[in-house]
Amino acid sequence: MSAANSNSATAGTVIVGISGGVDSAVAALRLCEAGCSVQGLFMSNWDDDDAYCTAAGDFQDARRVCEILRIPLHRASFAAEYRGRVFAHFLREYAAGGTPNPDVLCNREIKFGVCLEHMQRLGAAWIATGHYARVRHEPDGSRLFKAVDGAKDQSYFLHGLRPAALARSLFPLGEMTKGEVRRIAHEAGLPVHDKPDSTGICFIGERPFAQFLGRYLPQSPGPIETDAGRVLGRHRGLPFYTLGQRAGLGIGGRAGARQAPWYVAAKDAARNALIVVQSQDHPLLLCGRFEVADLHWLNCAPADGEFACAVKTRYRQRDLACRVRVAAGAGANAEVHLGEPARAVTPGQYAVFYDGDRCLGGGVIAPAFDRGDGRRHDPITYNHEFAAEGT
Repeated sequence: MSAANSNSATAGTVIVGISGGVDSAVAALRLCEAGCSVQGLFMSNWDDDDAYCTAAGDFQDARRVCEILRIPLHRASFAAEYRGRVFAHFLREYAAGGTPNPDVLCNREIKFGVCLEHMQRLGAAWIATGHYARVRHEPDGSRLFKAVDGAKDQSYFLHGLRPAALARSLFPLGEMTKGEVRRIAHEAGLPVHDKPDSTGICFIGERPFAQFLGRYLPQSPGPIETDAGRVLGRHRGLPFYTLGQRAGLGIGGRAGARQAPWYVAAKDAARNALIVVQSQDHPLLLCGRFEVADLHWLNCAPADGEFACAVKTRYRQRDLACRVRVAAGAGANAEVHLGEPARAVTPGQYAVFYDGDRCLGGGVIAPAFDRGDGRRHDPITYNHEFAAEGT
């Protein structure tokens, strides 16, 4: 399914979220070239001033871009809202054994939540960002689509936007590739044309993840075991590991075991044990059916029943064919049946549904799995007897 990106609306002021990077700079440039009344806003969401924080330099880059484009630049901090609405949830999920994705919540609650409200108080009719996605505004509602550049598509992170926010959003880069964006920035003399892309979670920056998490969650060491119950070593605390993880286990080769990498397969929360296996296609790492909670649909809430679509269970994953069964009743979960078992489906991450290029919505992956052989498996409240029986 294709969709024209509805970025031609010029009625009213457009405020662009200027991050100091090349994507938001070119988004603002394209809107200026289209004749829109454009302003910029630089927001900060994290108030720790340490060696890993780049906010000061990013603001100076944003200021230089806006000076070149001759548009005003506002500045606002939403650090308190971020800690309350995003970071607190992030810590709760990790403490409970899940692996959350805070970027989805940041978009819904902060960038297209309190920040959008702030922009509207400044007189904005539209909010624009440098996200790689497309939106079509139609009389019966706004629809979200994948970007043309599949390698950069960010619709996964935008699936949780509230309808009112999506209806006021513009994504000027939706039809462009990253190479085109950098070329346009260079030709326009924007100083950020060759600035490296930011990576990782926004409030962590480039610092080691375990080091950061250790500042907020206590270490609680326990055994690292095989699925047969053999102890291989010690872990530093279950929240510091995620399903499918290979690096950082510190167990190396073991006598009597194959010379092959170890992968995190489950967490036995009751015994504080980390369960590892030696094959990335081990049955404990495969999932054929799972549940999704906290469902959010983008102008396409399905009726109770079952329908076919595609799903991503993590960013940059290929689309997986599936059938979704939606239970009756408000707040009910959906059950996702995959066409073929997928590896390392992880509780706390988001399952995002697609019909071709159109993003339908999604929800949080719940720890209730079927490994593909009809056996139920919860990778957080791990059942050792079940694992031994089924392997």
